[in-house]
Amino acid sequence: MSLFELRSLTKEFPGVKALKEISFSIDAGEILALVGENGAGKSTLLRLLNGDYKLDGGGFYQNGNLLSFSSPADAHRSGIRVIYQEPEVVPDLSVAENIYLGELPKHAGVFTDWRRLYQMAQTTIESLGVDTGFSADDLTRNLSVAKRQMVEILRALKSGHEIKLLALDEPTSSLSDEEARVLLNIVRRLRDEGVAIIYVSHRLKEIMQVADRIVVLRDGELVATLAAEKTSRDELVSLMVGRPVSNLYRTLKRGETKSPEIALRVRNLNAVGIHDVSFEIHKGEIVGFAGLVGAGRSRLARSIFGENKVHSGEIEVNGALTAGFKNPGEAITFGIGLAPEDRKRDALISMRSVKENISLSVLDRLGYWIFVRKQKENDLVSSLTSRLAVKTPNFEQKVRNLSGGNQQKVVLSRWLAREPSVLILDEPTRGIDVGAKAEIYKLIEDLAKSGLGIMLISSELPEVLGMSDRIIVMQNGKITGELNGDDATEEAVLKLAMASHLDAREKNNEKTEAIQ
Repeated sequence: MSLFELRSLTKEFPGVKALKEISFSIDAGEILALVGENGAGKSTLLRLLNGDYKLDGGGFYQNGNLLSFSSPADAHRSGIRVIYQEPEVVPDLSVAENIYLGELPKHAGVFTDWRRLYQMAQTTIESLGVDTGFSADDLTRNLSVAKRQMVEILRALKSGHEIKLLALDEPTSSLSDEEARVLLNIVRRLRDEGVAIIYVSHRLKEIMQVADRIVVLRDGELVATLAAEKTSRDELVSLMVGRPVSNLYRTLKRGETKSPEIALRVRNLNAVGIHDVSFEIHKGEIVGFAGLVGAGRSRLARSIFGENKVHSGEIEVNGALTAGFKNPGEAITFGIGLAPEDRKRDALISMRSVKENISLSVLDRLGYWIFVRKQKENDLVSSLTSRLAVKTPNFEQKVRNLSGGNQQKVVLSRWLAREPSVLILDEPTRGIDVGAKAEIYKLIEDLAKSGLGIMLISSELPEVLGMSDRIIVMQNGKITGELNGDDATEEAVLKLAMASHLDAREKNNEKTEAIQ
């Protein structure tokens, strides 16, 4: 008998059947991946599991016994903990206070026993068996997203109720490769200790590495339950999107849309963290920028866009030369657009409508002074949302209610409204499901086809390799090399991305040999 069973789970919202009789089981000491496009029902299932929502049908069973949740506290008492994508910690409290929130040890049942609290918390931290990089008395607001997630895991582990099932929602979506590696090691260790793990992620490569079995959801229905080791990535993608995906990335040959004309030329650019960078992007060309975390790709993008001050060098856009833009407004005037890495924080006004977010960049063209011609605005938004296939009930829908893929389409729509010559895309598919990724890739290719010069920054090597005409590799704010066509492989990119590390290792080996 399995540790936990989900039998015929059903959940309805007004006008939507979010889950339709979902059934699967999970054993102790097993990592079960839960995958599907946005809207497949993954988040709803986790909310039910955590006691946030009430079931409309079916039930949860533990060792064959029916469980009843009316609140998250009930789920916790059954040994179930769910950690959502955005860590739910109190930023102004210490790590220790967050770990033991609501259960602080007391002196005589009245005053907090701070010494005991920090001792208990430090013992809990050390029980993870990894270097977390923080202490019990550190303020949580000063921790990275990865470390805040560790605090949440620690809170679950120290619970007075033994943790039996841990569910993680997109735990590595905002983490560096090293942070993700540490977190995945913690997850594997918990599995080895007998904890059942439900792991939700859009990162299919990660899923294939960590999962024992995979449950695929589509449109609220269970599509398949698969053994990870017997499943290919292509099979998984096809099950998720409901159709074969023969070519997830570009469909045209490399260089097919490239024009002889230069859209963007950067010469000897120097800024904070950027050292003597030179490159060019032709009209209709997609140039990928690869490198390890901290290589300087995003900083370079912000320097070109006028967010970071340029100390020296030149930027040329469509033949117009400048020594660097004073601000983003000037860069936009020259014909440059930037879709930043963190679209929710830096690109979208989440409480505003789809229409307002798109028309924001061209208000000066939609009317006079502070008056906007509504019909002109509606026509523009209608044209762009149709062209980019933005899925929204209407233009007045708040942009925060859209899926990640559709939010990114709104960002791209805003820039297309400005008709730029150069578009900088920084991690354009981060946090987006595989079906939406395919749509974004098609859009990027179509934009290149229309003559835009595209600077594509991505930490996903398959994405850079699959989408780029050329790849420029950076490390420590410098360009370490450029790859074309068949020369562009994962091994070649990584070698250039780690160039100085490899050189240092070779020099150390030479010194060792000389000493011997």
